[in-house]
Amino acid sequence: MNTYFLWVSRDMIFSSKQLFIQVQAQFIASHLEEAFDSFSVYELDRVSAVMSQLDVAGVTNIVVTDSNGAIVYDSTNRAQHEDFPAYGYFRRAMDGWYVILHQFDEGSFAVSVITPVVSRGTTIGAVYVRDEDPEQGAVMLEMQVTLRNISIGVALFSVVMVALIVWSLMRRVKLIVEAIKQVREGQYSYHIEIQGNDEMALLGDEFNSLTERLRETEEVRRRFVADASHELKTPLASIRLLSDSILQNEDIERETVKEFVSDIGMEAERLSRTTGKLMTLTRLDSDIVDELTNVDMAEAVEATLRMLRPLAENRGLTLTTDLREGCFVHATDDAMHQVVYNLVENAIKYNKPGGSVAVRLKCEDSTVILTVDDTGVGVPEEDLPYIFDRFYRVDKARSREAGGSGLGLAIVLDTVREFHGKITAHNRVGGGIRIQVSFGLFEG
Repeated sequence: MNTYFLWVSRDMIFSSKQLFIQVQAQFIASHLEEAFDSFSVYELDRVSAVMSQLDVAGVTNIVVTDSNGAIVYDSTNRAQHEDFPAYGYFRRAMDGWYVILHQFDEGSFAVSVITPVVSRGTTIGAVYVRDEDPEQGAVMLEMQVTLRNISIGVALFSVVMVALIVWSLMRRVKLIVEAIKQVREGQYSYHIEIQGNDEMALLGDEFNSLTERLRETEEVRRRFVADASHELKTPLASIRLLSDSILQNEDIERETVKEFVSDIGMEAERLSRTTGKLMTLTRLDSDIVDELTNVDMAEAVEATLRMLRPLAENRGLTLTTDLREGCFVHATDDAMHQVVYNLVENAIKYNKPGGSVAVRLKCEDSTVILTVDDTGVGVPEEDLPYIFDRFYRVDKARSREAGGSGLGLAIVLDTVREFHGKITAHNRVGGGIRIQVSFGLFEG
């Protein structure tokens, strides 16, 4: 940029001086053309007399030559100076060309113009006009020094700023690398503090969000493993205790043995249900999806309720339905069976004697809505946000008595999310709880 600025300034000075020198040279040439038919060494005094009458100002040197290049006038007697143009430039002027020479040397501008002198169509000589300007050259040199100093200062400042930026960047990168090492070693609660509003600070915030999510996921995983171990250990302990009681007591009565064996069968069935649900959750977590089909929700609900009606009748409950035809969901039959089965089974298990369960299906605004209402005791408001968590039970004793594992609603939630649906739960005004599931209506 500095070089460009100096070039432009120098060219502007040359252009302004060139125009002035050209005018002066043409002015002199025109007067010589009027006064002479030719030049010769015998007319030196006459040429000097003509030149003395001309008002030529603002130039350093004027030289007049004849057609052979011999000097017939020199205003400063500097024609033999080293700055004087070579003879070849004068020969070009004799051929009718205008020769313009620019020079910036030792802090001085110099512009020279060689103009042919033509009389009656014949070139009789040439006029050489030179102007030197050391004042503007000194100004240009001063500007050059000033710009150089500014450039050096800017360069040093830039180097320092770049060094500071690189140091700050590397320091923050090291913080992030160290944080990654800590998280890799299992320190999921590790956080980093990066000041600023740039991309590195944003990266630090995202890293902290990631570690927080990892910490929560790790806590959920540990709790899940602990709860799963407990759920599996309890029926296994019961089975072992009952079997040991049978084996160690030789005088045990037959009826007691039958009772113990029946209890072992119940615990084994509970163990089977729990492991089956754990496998279902594992499949959902692994994003293993079977081939999707157009599931008729009315048929899926009816088929599932046929399996659950005996359970409802055994508990003295009334199971009613209101199903609209033509409600299709793009999913799998097994997935929709899991959703309906778990929702209705929960509504039956945790209902009051003589109560009822109502299942309704409708299509509304391109949405399939499945609603399950029961007349049970409901759920405390503070527990509602957690009923879909794995192994979460509001009343653990009552849930265990009903045979619940705390996995049914978790399976429903994961299945609904897998097919981009929504699920809500809230207590009904008349008692009990209402769970509503919605999917996009498939119209293909």
